[in-house]
Amino acid sequence: MTAVFAPIVVDDQGVAYVEGTALKVIELVRVWLASGERAGSVQEVQEAFPHLTLEQVYAALSYYHGHKAELDADMLRRDRLVGELQAAAGEHPFTRRMREAGRLP
Repeated sequence: MTAVFAPIVVDDQGVAYVEGTALKVIELVRVWLASGERAGSVQEVQEAFPHLTLEQVYAALSYYHGHKAELDADMLRRDRLVGELQAAAGEHPFTRRMREAGRLP
């Protein structure tokens, strides 16, 4: 791993992590984006990841803003991959049974 700036590190594949954890910066950013990007949402993110300090949360968000285009593209790529994998897998057998039983629309 290569230290970018404390407490963010980037691995050999270019993936940024919160140093000392297995938490990817983009995972933290997704929670922050879902919370509406409000000023108070930083504390909500920290509550979602109680093992992190506010310093770590702010560092991850700072890293995101400094690499926004790159990380947004990575999140979009990952979302597309998940969609492709879900489409290829088809409907889960449990979901199908529940739909057939009338318990799902």
